[in-house]
Amino acid sequence: MFSLVELPKLLAALALGMTVAGPIAYFQGKAHQRQAMAVEALESSVKILREKGEIDAQVSSADAADLCGSYGLPVDEERECVRRLQAAAAEARDDRLHPSERSAVRQ
Repeated sequence: MFSLVELPKLLAALALGMTVAGPIAYFQGKAHQRQAMAVEALESSVKILREKGEIDAQVSSADAADLCGSYGLPVDEERECVRRLQAAAAEARDDRLHPSERSAVRQ
């Protein structure tokens, strides 16, 4: 098959090929792993933002009594909670800004 003269040359060529191809394959694998991790992070972010949007929509569509009732407060504290929420909603006016945000916009 191979003669004794060709065998060392073949082994040397194989070693040289592994020396050149090894680091290239390693760094390509690392780049692929980084890309896969970035995709996974983006998918996770999108999922979290969708869940946040659903929660925001539920809170926005609920009235003050429903929101305060979901906290499990005693009746007298629930009334105070409703009063505070209604006062905050009236204070927010039509621009839908919190008072601290409103003052920052004016500046």
